[in-house]
Amino acid sequence: MQTASLPDGWTLAATAGPVPADLPEVVPAQVPGCVHTDLLAVGAIVDPYLDEGERALRWVHDTDWRYTRDLALAPAAAHERVDLVVDGIDTVGTVALGGVELGRTANMHRAYRFDVRALADGSTHVLTVDLRSATAYASSLREALGERPSAYQPVPYNFVRKMACSFGWDWGPDLRTAGLWKDVRVERWSVARLAQVRPLVTVDAHGTGRVEVHVDVERSGLEPAEALAVDVEVHGAHARARIAADATGTVVTVEVPDAPLWWPVGYGKHPLVEATVTLRRGEPSEESVLDTWARRIGFRTVELDTSDDEHGTRFTILVNGQSVFVKGANWIPDDHFVTRITRERLDRRLDQALGAHMNLLRIWGGGLFESDDFYAACDERGILVWQDFLMACAAYPEESPLWEEVEAEARENVVRLMTHPSLVLWNGGNENLWGHEDWGWKERLGDLTWGQRYATELYAQVLAELDPTRPYSANSPYSPRRDAADMHPNDPDHGSHHQWEVWNRVDYTHYRSEVPRFCSEFGFQGPPTWRTLTDFVHAADGGALVDSPAPKDDRVFLVHQKADDGNGKLDRGMAPHLGVPTDFGDWHWAAQLNQARAVQHAVEHYRSWWPRTAGAIVWQLNDCWPVTSWAAIDSQERPKPLWFGLRHAYAPRVITVVERDGAASLALVNDTAEVWSGVLTLRRETFAGVRLATGTLDVSVAARTVLLLPLDATLAVPDDAGDEVLVAELDGARVVHTFAEDVDLRLDPAPLEVTAVAVPGGYRVDVTARSLATDITLLVDRAAADAQVDDALVDLPAGASASFVVRTAETIDPAVLTSAPVLRTANDLRAVPVLAPDQVAAAPEHHGGPDAGARPVDAVDGAVVVP
Repeated sequence: MQTASLPDGWTLAATAGPVPADLPEVVPAQVPGCVHTDLLAVGAIVDPYLDEGERALRWVHDTDWRYTRDLALAPAAAHERVDLVVDGIDTVGTVALGGVELGRTANMHRAYRFDVRALADGSTHVLTVDLRSATAYASSLREALGERPSAYQPVPYNFVRKMACSFGWDWGPDLRTAGLWKDVRVERWSVARLAQVRPLVTVDAHGTGRVEVHVDVERSGLEPAEALAVDVEVHGAHARARIAADATGTVVTVEVPDAPLWWPVGYGKHPLVEATVTLRRGEPSEESVLDTWARRIGFRTVELDTSDDEHGTRFTILVNGQSVFVKGANWIPDDHFVTRITRERLDRRLDQALGAHMNLLRIWGGGLFESDDFYAACDERGILVWQDFLMACAAYPEESPLWEEVEAEARENVVRLMTHPSLVLWNGGNENLWGHEDWGWKERLGDLTWGQRYATELYAQVLAELDPTRPYSANSPYSPRRDAADMHPNDPDHGSHHQWEVWNRVDYTHYRSEVPRFCSEFGFQGPPTWRTLTDFVHAADGGALVDSPAPKDDRVFLVHQKADDGNGKLDRGMAPHLGVPTDFGDWHWAAQLNQARAVQHAVEHYRSWWPRTAGAIVWQLNDCWPVTSWAAIDSQERPKPLWFGLRHAYAPRVITVVERDGAASLALVNDTAEVWSGVLTLRRETFAGVRLATGTLDVSVAARTVLLLPLDATLAVPDDAGDEVLVAELDGARVVHTFAEDVDLRLDPAPLEVTAVAVPGGYRVDVTARSLATDITLLVDRAAADAQVDDALVDLPAGASASFVVRTAETIDPAVLTSAPVLRTANDLRAVPVLAPDQVAAAPEHHGGPDAGARPVDAVDGAVVVP
């Protein structure tokens, strides 16, 4: 097998559509790449992430494009096949070489192979890929098959097999890409090649690893078929099988005694071993090798427990027989222009996930089957992956040609990804079954197909055939006991659950009104970091956003706030807790703080109910462009305060105050393999540190358990809720619990003694609390663009101290780090002007739904919540 990639020599030209008069007729193109990135590279379009640039590029939606390059193929040997392989075409394409049409494509999520042997004659031919507007194609298919409802009508994303969020979402831009987004190459081969390799990896009760390798070959057809040999080697073990001349495949089994077990992070090591498959003709020799396949695999078992118990239906992931509490986040493409995502960027993002103590990422169904780099990086780190099949928040037609495309992409990607031990769960899509049940689809669909068979039949059948080693869930949310007539797909007591009432309609304290078996989506919005916001978003008059009379209502700001009534929900969400500051800088801090508090409140609640609640997957880890969103890390890779809140809430050991049976209790959460024991100290004191009640208790929390301790009334009931705090500490873990909302607390607005000094690589900021100080945070991006800080959202009772280390290559005046706008606390919001309660905009009376227009107002990741 000889392979030659074709990244260079391409040009790009528009061939039809509303093209601006000043657009160059032809521009250089890079493959992999897309139209937007190629036009950006030559300055032919504005940056769509900057200000209102997204709006200026709507013409691209309706434009057709052509990629072109010369290709000279040396003459093929007598028995040599020559294939043109295109790993990813976005999306509706016609591929031709030398004027000969090779094939047509209509699916971004699969690869294509074309036999070009007849054109391998030594001449130079023109290779063209014509790309039709995906919007036009999808619209025509919608006319043919009939309208289907979705969260973002009339956008027809459910009629084309393309990344759904390419059409915009309530956190993403509407920049409908087109291009050759994966590798294009020429492959030359003789006799036969490895067409498909499927290793089924299991471990038996005695620790013996078993790799059952299913091998399919494609023969050239240019000479009489002959017998072939397949050699498989895994971790030093070897096996061989023969493929008869009249056969196209075989199965080879390799057993590895005492196989090294792969564990998720926090549960053990995650060793990977080499697996190789070699296709040969005749006796083994270097010359006999026709094709090879090599991957790293891991030995582990995975199960999904959906059995019934006294609380409903479980949804618990087990790895190697060990139940795992999932501490996760939802993942979206890390850049809307996905070809800009490098392995290095993925490494940084996954390290940030680890830094927040996460053990799972859910790849959401409106995005992509991620790159091989993504899953390999998760394998190495022990990060579990929940993979959605690519359907989200819509009714999907089941007719041809969509059924065939959906099946083809599922088959290809199941095989591509099955080597990765990190991949532990396949899921049939996002909120499609829920949408059909609750969002008014039934009445509109009538007898039309809507995608149920994809979720309940096709995907399950594909997995049963190709990879039965992994569990499958039909959707998220999904109640496994849907055979019961009254079982709702989003029932919190049965299976996976999405909680969006909090963001859309009720206060975040309502997270604690339910105990879901597994919450696979929940979240709260907040703006990006100040530096990211002000670098990319300027006022409509071109000036600094902060100088605008009403920055968050500015037209340009709202381009980067995709949630309908998003700012209204932010204001209403913070009003009962922090108040709504009138100054934009204070509002920005309060909105970020409230986001972090809301999500931390939910996570600690869910963790306190383990094992009844078996996981929490926050919406969302990352952003794909500069935007106000639910993300913990903004598009410029800067952690928001939410990231620190998640790191605290997902810590291996956590103390939190909960309510059980109407009374306050402490929950000691131990998600480690060791017993957590020591002397628990408790005290109720004034903000100034005057002790009012104290207590100590010897405690021992077993591994992977939660210990609940009812609180004595002397500690749990304040004399003056506005000036008292409960502090509980055990072995370095601490909870600082106030008895009222901040708006009702008499917090000292300047409670800290602060010093900052230069240290190697940056600065150290030392703080001591004169009075209770809550959520101490250094917004270091306001001091230096590259600055990072090691902690945030730190609570200090009176007399306590903490140090923060700031890393930066820039020189900063240490004094800048000791006060606002860099050093902030929740306390300082008590001294800023806030809106009166009657000045906070009320929620719209009509919350929308699928009939509300192009963008339903109550949508998060596209989830329309109908009152």
